[in-house]
Amino acid sequence: MAIETDAHFTLDEWEAGELAVEYDDQEPQEVIRWALETMPADRIAVCTSFQIDGMAILDMAWRINPNVRVFSVDTGRLPQETYDLIDAVRKHYNIDIELYFPQTAEVEALTRRHGTNPFYQSVPLRLTCCDVRKVRPLVRVLHGLDGWITGLRRDQWATRSNIRKIELDHDHGGIVKVNPLADWGEDEVWDYVRDNDVPYHALYDQGFQSIGCAPCTRPVQPGQNARSGRWWWEGAGAPKECGMHCVVETGGFEHELEVLVGDHRG
Repeated sequence: MAIETDAHFTLDEWEAGELAVEYDDQEPQEVIRWALETMPADRIAVCTSFQIDGMAILDMAWRINPNVRVFSVDTGRLPQETYDLIDAVRKHYNIDIELYFPQTAEVEALTRRHGTNPFYQSVPLRLTCCDVRKVRPLVRVLHGLDGWITGLRRDQWATRSNIRKIELDHDHGGIVKVNPLADWGEDEVWDYVRDNDVPYHALYDQGFQSIGCAPCTRPVQPGQNARSGRWWWEGAGAPKECGMHCVVETGGFEHELEVLVGDHRG
């Protein structure tokens, strides 16, 4: 049985598996409702980078609970259009958006050691930049949560093909990770956004399909996978992930990160 201790909610592997089976054919709204009504309101939150999937999830959650917590990571390198959308979302829904930022000392150490745009130099340096600017701020906020709700879909990339609508996030202390759109396709997401007048990112109208940091994102041609517009200068075998939703390990990455963190702490 699910455990609630000192207002904290946890699941074990068996419970998470049972819930994943129970909710696998349920509509996203039902999955979100379960999360928002089961976990303490201050310990469950929607995570969005303001891409189309995250906006659909935000809208669904807001319709269930207008006071839902919503957070995002501001890497400091986002396109201006992302900041414009953040302001539009605040106004449209009359909600707060919790923005979390990388640690200044770590960003300074990264740029002093490797320059302003280290991600172009090698895959390990790109992963190091993602870790400093994205993953570490995410870890800070997840540390205070029992669960988080994402816009991940199984069809987005191979690393996401086996996600469940309700699962344990072992990369972040075993908290609950909720992926209500897991079985949806891109067309279904867009249909929802258009049918419900959900604000969406202006770069989609310019051919972008996956939007992250400005230097690391570009439009894609019709028929190309959306993730092909991310880190396009890397080889075909490079991971199309930043580490927020799956751990990415390379020997060079761990070495660079250890040196970087050691530098700024010393």
